Amino acid sequence: MSSKWIERLFGVPKPEPLVISSYLFPLLYLVFFLIIPVLAMLAIAFTYNGSISLHWFKEIFTWNSDYMSLPSSWDLVQTVKMPGTGETLYLIEGLDFGIILNSIIVAAFVTLLASIMGTIFAFVMARYEFPGKNVFRILLFIPLLVTPFVSAYVVQQLFSEYGLVSSILHALFGFRVRIDGLAGITLAQAITYYPIVYLNAYASFINIDPSLEEQAENLGSKGFHLFRTVTFPLALPGIAAGATLVFIFSLEDLAAPIVFHSNNLAKKIISYQVFSKFLYGTGERSPLIAALAIVMLTLAIIAFLGIRKYVGLRQYAMLSKGGRWSPRVRKPRLGQALIIYLVLLPLLVFTITPQAGVVKLAFTQEQRVVTNVTDINAQIIGTIYPDFNVQLPENGVVETSKNGWFFKGEVHGHSNTLGVINGSLSGFIVGKVTIKDGKFTVEGKVLYADFQGTASKYNGTIHTQMLGPITGSGTVSAGMLNLNSSTFKATMFNIPVGKKVEITAKYVKEMLTTPDVRRYIVNSLTYSAAAVVLIVLLAITSSYATSRFKGALTPVLESIVILPMAVPGIVVAMGYFYFFHQVFPGTPLDPIDPKHFNPAYVLILAYSIRRLPFAARSVYAGLQQVHVSLEEAAMNLGASRWKTITSIILPLISLNVFGGAMLSFVYSMSETSVGITLGSLKMANAPITAYMKEIMMSAVGSVNIAAALGVLLITVQIISIVLVNIITKQKYSFIGLS
Repeated sequence: MSSKWIERLFGVPKPEPLVISSYLFPLLYLVFFLIIPVLAMLAIAFTYNGSISLHWFKEIFTWNSDYMSLPSSWDLVQTVKMPGTGETLYLIEGLDFGIILNSIIVAAFVTLLASIMGTIFAFVMARYEFPGKNVFRILLFIPLLVTPFVSAYVVQQLFSEYGLVSSILHALFGFRVRIDGLAGITLAQAITYYPIVYLNAYASFINIDPSLEEQAENLGSKGFHLFRTVTFPLALPGIAAGATLVFIFSLEDLAAPIVFHSNNLAKKIISYQVFSKFLYGTGERSPLIAALAIVMLTLAIIAFLGIRKYVGLRQYAMLSKGGRWSPRVRKPRLGQALIIYLVLLPLLVFTITPQAGVVKLAFTQEQRVVTNVTDINAQIIGTIYPDFNVQLPENGVVETSKNGWFFKGEVHGHSNTLGVINGSLSGFIVGKVTIKDGKFTVEGKVLYADFQGTASKYNGTIHTQMLGPITGSGTVSAGMLNLNSSTFKATMFNIPVGKKVEITAKYVKEMLTTPDVRRYIVNSLTYSAAAVVLIVLLAITSSYATSRFKGALTPVLESIVILPMAVPGIVVAMGYFYFFHQVFPGTPLDPIDPKHFNPAYVLILAYSIRRLPFAARSVYAGLQQVHVSLEEAAMNLGASRWKTITSIILPLISLNVFGGAMLSFVYSMSETSVGITLGSLKMANAPITAYMKEIMMSAVGSVNIAAALGVLLITVQIISIVLVNIITKQKYSFIGLS
């Protein structure tokens, strides 16, 4: 290659192997492990009967289908009389517009709620000085602590018909409320993601030149008019950047849909459909799964392109930084103070309840006093999940495994001693399933199933077990059995007549001593540490190339380094599934080969791609603070570029490298989408999040153990934040990702 082309591409007048490799290593790595897998998935999505076709996209975008339609009912709030007690229950689930539109609508409402909350909190924290402000600052930090699945589970329990919110409303007004389905997902995600808007909006408000607002005030503008016409427009780029990131994260989130999946509406969004169709084996190399993933990717990239310049390496090297001017800070007036303490503070306390609930689940247990056995006649409505390795026939008979197939749903029945019984039930069914023309019947027995609900002759909620024979029928959908009607001759035993809550370290001890759980922890630590090594190499080389040289490849490399922020994790997982099967069949990298496949390798690669932007931003920020003249002086004195980088540049940016590495490590530990898809294919090598998913979907283990794992992740995050802040003397903040 001629010197002219080298200078044009790499920005150096003569060939320098170190500079060229700084460009090519991250560029080729990202092309091979991000771009090509997505293209492989794209090729499958556009294939039908062996030829290029839009068939699958036409199926997805057909009106009045499962993917796009108008709701059969426009009742946003349903009024239900609870059997047995006759109490009024207001059920809020959301409206069903089909899988595609549901996903967009949920993401839009999450973005709206998160933007309103984040902007208000950011403005108050940036512009007002009031007693307790540091308490606000700490509380605003808490929702940033990532606890996959368990925080959404706490939100679900808070807003169940017997949860805290419903119990308060029942005591005050005599009715109950349950938020479930799409509405539950929206609420859980908004609470999780609003700090992303807060961080970006806060940085924008702090960095506004006070003289601009002062000039507007001199011209007569004040109050809300000043905010609307001057302050808000100046902060809008940062707010828009945070809001768009929230939209993308909501679109790709899997944790909340999995937690709420017992409600059929919660299953009707893109991320859950891709996940469930993949997990329950609707076909190897399924073009429909690939097409759905491409639709999600397209929506995310469209949103990302709108804020590309605000989340690049240059503009937002750190989400929180000091302003160039002294910010306009004032004491609130009486009315403003009342709003801060009586409205915003309770709202802020509410947003930390998921993390508080995680800690409570991890460190408390309920001791129950029980009474005798009773028999009931009941009906179960819900979903039966065949084992992972079971392919349901179109027509025929299939036996469950000896341990049974997991089911989850609702139970309604009657007992002479307890009266009318209603509640949720999860457990295992053993028996025979007969399938014909998309419908099925089941005959068998329910093993020890977990029941939680009420009885008309019992004061309070009941949490106990049931077992007994069952016959039922329903429909087959996406590899699952939807049980629509059944006859359940149940025996209920260990009926609680009282309970007391005790503080315990039992679940933390169990987490640390149970070999299987300990293995998942070690797996996550190992994979995350290995990924960080790759991430640091990629971040240093890419940031050095883009900050020091102005070749034609510089904007290309900068864009591709930030691109993983726009690619949903489930898309990366599907791309890897197709790509590695095609390129490395029959090897430990082949996800379809159960004998040889080891998810460790693909998870490390996926983590290194997904979490690269955080380290790259940090390293780039450090390089921007090291003047290029230091390098030039060293090289003029005879030092090689390698010697200059290792002796001068790396020591000066070592704290930035450390900060970025810690960010990437923490987010790799809590990475959800890739971990629960590819990781679940071989549980012996799965990460923490895959096991937490198993608990939420299949009643494997205890929710308390999942909470203990959540506390472990919180602890890792807090330690990392403290270390980064102390060592780098810079304020880093983490944002929750799925």
